[in-house]
Amino acid sequence: MLANNIYQLNVDGKEILLIGTAHVSKQSAEQVKEMIEQERPDSVCIELDEGRYKSITEQNKWENTDIVQVIKEKRAILLLVNLILSTYQKRMANQFDIQPGQEMIQGIESAKKAGANIVLVDRDIQTTFKRIWRGVSFWGKVKLFFSIILSIFDDEEITEEELEKMKTEDMLTSALNELSSNFPDLKKYLVDERDQHLAQKIKEAPGKKIIAVLGAAHIPGIKEEIFKEHDLKKLTEIPRKPKFSKLIGWMIPLAIILMILSTFSVDTSKGIDQIISWILWNGSLSAIGTIIAGGHILSILTAFLVAPITSLNPLLAAGWFAGFTESFIRKPRVKDFKNLTEDISTIKGFWKNRVTKILLVVILANLGSVIGTWIGGINIIRSFIQNVL
Repeated sequence: MLANNIYQLNVDGKEILLIGTAHVSKQSAEQVKEMIEQERPDSVCIELDEGRYKSITEQNKWENTDIVQVIKEKRAILLLVNLILSTYQKRMANQFDIQPGQEMIQGIESAKKAGANIVLVDRDIQTTFKRIWRGVSFWGKVKLFFSIILSIFDDEEITEEELEKMKTEDMLTSALNELSSNFPDLKKYLVDERDQHLAQKIKEAPGKKIIAVLGAAHIPGIKEEIFKEHDLKKLTEIPRKPKFSKLIGWMIPLAIILMILSTFSVDTSKGIDQIISWILWNGSLSAIGTIIAGGHILSILTAFLVAPITSLNPLLAAGWFAGFTESFIRKPRVKDFKNLTEDISTIKGFWKNRVTKILLVVILANLGSVIGTWIGGINIIRSFIQNVL
């Protein structure tokens, strides 16, 4: 008789066993080992992608990070979220004295011993983050970002019994409903699409008998999606921004410049007031964001000086320049990378570590500049209407 978190399915002539696990549970790791030894499958599917597999098996994964390259490639937010998620899992793992993702590692080790094919079936985490970022509104991104930030300071502990209850379908359904109500767009990318990707990869795994080691939250969705056909190419592509959005990105700065010039032609003093308002709102709010991040005085000054200019160019961002300045003045040390996952679990460490400080400078300087653009733009429009129209 199978345990209540193990499900047996027959799909296209294949016997598929889904093991729903809690990612930091000793019992989950032991159960995975026992099932693979007992069933001797042809393939073992693991809920990991190449990047996450390396992140839980390589001890020095953060030490090889080029923070400047991260900023250039516009991956500051992705890296910060990745750090927070891995740190949250590590904190839970420390509570139960188990390595994060141990049940996944156990699945790989047991598959090797059993001579089974190892299939990494999850979608690349960077792809998932990018699809989320493209699909969520600006204020949705802000809300999501701060919700994730606040989550790392939640130090409430749970019992092992409560952890094991996470495997039950009723609790998972309730949790997903709550997630959907708080972030309706997030569930589509983080859960639903990944369920489809996981299901398709599992049933395409070689052999007649397949064991899939999965986070319990995905089991209900996979049980439904595995009987359907899914286009993996469509699920892994990054949606392109609509052409009109790029056009709007250039039209708004152009409109602001034209309104300032028009006001200048009617009343020079009012035109100067518009320029000063634009500079102060953009520069000040971007600088304030850098201050909140704990940036160096030169990073703060950089944010203030470049924000009014970068706001008029969709290809540039104030946070990039402030981040470059911060990384040059306070270049991360080896110990910053080594202590990264420990530092990020506390408020003091989060703002003290030079790696996270740089990431925060990039993100909060950009956020301040965006808000400053809206406020400064509204003031310019108001002045244009009063003095020109």
